[in-house]
Amino acid sequence: MEITRINEFQAKPDQAAALRDFLRSVIARIIDAPGCRSCELLVQHDDPTRLAIIETWDSVEAHQASVSRIPPGLLQQAQTLFAVPARGAYYHRVSE
Repeated sequence: MEITRINEFQAKPDQAAALRDFLRSVIARIIDAPGCRSCELLVQHDDPTRLAIIETWDSVEAHQASVSRIPPGLLQQAQTLFAVPARGAYYHRVSE
C-alpha cells in the first residue's frame, strides 16, 4: 500500500540555512532508494526556521530501509540544528 511520510523540523533561529542544506543532502541520499516515489522539501511561508519533507513510498518498510542510507554521524550532527525534536508520521489516503 502506498504510504506518505510527513516530517516536520524547526531550526534554531540562526541555523535555518544549515538545516535546509542538511535536509537537501538527506533527500539526495534517499531519493533513489527502492520504493521511493517522491520526496519534496518545503519551507513554511512565513517562518524559514520551519521545514517539512513530504515523502511518498511503496510501503512503510521501504521508507524504514532507506534510513540506513544516512550515516549515523550525520544524523547526530543535525541534532545541533534543531530547536525542537523532529516529528514524523505515516499517512495513507482516505478511500472515497
